[in-house]
Amino acid sequence: MGHPDHFHLAPDMAGARRAAEHLFEEARGELGSLLPASAEILHVGATAIPGCLTKGDLDVVVRIACSDFGAAEAQLAHRFARNGNSASTEDFAAFEDRARTPHLGIQLTVEGGAFDLFHRFAAALRADPELVQSYNALKRRYDGRLMEQYRAAKDDFITHVLRSVPD
Repeated sequence: MGHPDHFHLAPDMAGARRAAEHLFEEARGELGSLLPASAEILHVGATAIPGCLTKGDLDVVVRIACSDFGAAEAQLAHRFARNGNSASTEDFAAFEDRARTPHLGIQLTVEGGAFDLFHRFAAALRADPELVQSYNALKRRYDGRLMEQYRAAKDDFITHVLRSVPD
């Protein structure tokens, strides 16, 4: 295993995808029992995109009605650790469970809010194999480099993609 401050691609993409899909089914059930009925629970990370390279984690977004955000945020904060590497606003909060294998990241966002982007990016990748190849090339370039460098390049890539797709 690589240094945690560095970005590393999973050595076994198929195994990473299977592990993420299994954990997603487990997490979806768990989250569904914790959250209000308005919650939409989606698998949105690289492991949800056919052909996309991954570092081997699971990214889940929970889209929720604005009126339910406070209650959902409190429930998730009670059950999961806050992700200190993410922003926290009145319509977005990030959580994680490092004890899970693979690592579980949960993004809670208000539908239509400023951070309600994860599902749009995943949909854009699913719709365009060339975009997946560009994203994979970025990941290969940053494999072994500092995580903060990878995150900055990834953020730029996502911003560019989202500007080119309709809401």
